Amino acid sequence: MTETTPSAPGYTDRDRERRAAEPPKNRARGPFERDRARVLHSYALRRLAAKTQVVQPGASDFPRTRLTHSLECAQIGRELGSALGCDADLVEAACLSHDLGHPPFGHNGERALDAAAAACGGFEGNAQSLRILTRLEGKVLDSSGAGAGLNLTRATLDATVKYPWQRGGGDGRKFNCYPDDAPVFDWLRAGAPEGEPRTCFEAQVMDWSDDVAYSVHDVEDGIFSGMVRLEALRSPDERAAVCAVAAERYTDASPAELEEVFAELVAGEFWPRRFDGGLAALAALKNLTSELIGRLCRSAERATRRRYGPGPLTRYSADLIVPRRTLLECAALKAVAAHYVMGRSEAVAYQARERELVTELVEAVRAGAPGTLEPPLRDAYERAPDDAAALRVVVDQVASLTDTSARSWHDRLVAER
Repeated sequence: MTETTPSAPGYTDRDRERRAAEPPKNRARGPFERDRARVLHSYALRRLAAKTQVVQPGASDFPRTRLTHSLECAQIGRELGSALGCDADLVEAACLSHDLGHPPFGHNGERALDAAAAACGGFEGNAQSLRILTRLEGKVLDSSGAGAGLNLTRATLDATVKYPWQRGGGDGRKFNCYPDDAPVFDWLRAGAPEGEPRTCFEAQVMDWSDDVAYSVHDVEDGIFSGMVRLEALRSPDERAAVCAVAAERYTDASPAELEEVFAELVAGEFWPRRFDGGLAALAALKNLTSELIGRLCRSAERATRRRYGPGPLTRYSADLIVPRRTLLECAALKAVAAHYVMGRSEAVAYQARERELVTELVEAVRAGAPGTLEPPLRDAYERAPDDAAALRVVVDQVASLTDTSARSWHDRLVAER
């Protein structure tokens, strides 16, 4: 079904098409505006309020959750996409959607679920996001009565895809589609260039906005909490330790190249010299956040415009250009949180327990299914043609839980046995 309401230039009727037919709507809205509203009002987005970003939700009043991160990513993506000629609602919808598939306990829970789901093809947060958007979210049913998820337009769905392949493609680690979701994946990728898998321009804007948001905001959260000390970052030895992490995890640059870039970054006039929690310190910290976001986004916008000129850039007409130095600045910021926050011994200990909890919960839900499943998933479990398909439904259930509800379910299904 294609919506005929006009949208931004650079988008075709095929881009505005939805996979499942829907009755006409009472209010005239653009198709991408409608997509944004559907994601914003979804169950899956609300659940992100109690899912880990870096620090566990509830640890204090300040740190981001997956929800606040997604909202901030959406604001960054909307402005950057609009400046480059994308439909702003489309990019915002993609940014709001990009973490919907994250399970409880963030990337830590993702690793545990991947191992527990080995018999049905593993688990990946991006593939789970697609599954939520196209199958699991309770919004639209197709003509057979099966779930069609939010039934977003082709262009918006394509803009959520960071890794346009199934497991085993691309870099061999990340992927965006489970085998049983291949039909809808093939549908949304119609129009993508043949040959080497490539993401659309809006997905590239979303991906960079995600990198900018979490690299900058994780540093802000770390400084506020006291886990990242501004004085330490002025020490060459401390910066060297951070850059070693960045070189290992986030970039192909050498530690020496990263140290030069990072030293210049922290020497900037906008970088605070201390943080004591007072009002002036809070204002300086927020100014640091704003300056860093603007710096990383302006660099990408200017480089892309130099390559492609002033016109609207949409779908597969361009690629986002991020200069190498900007990529290295972002990598160094990511490494600050990785070194000072995620690398703490106490964090390593509780993350191990979280992985155990997820593994035990999958086993318990599977042992008691379908009775242990929430009502929307019971029918899918009972209709599963084999053990692998049944396990996938169990994984869908556990992945949907928040950090809070995962612990509650574990207390009920495992701890009380």
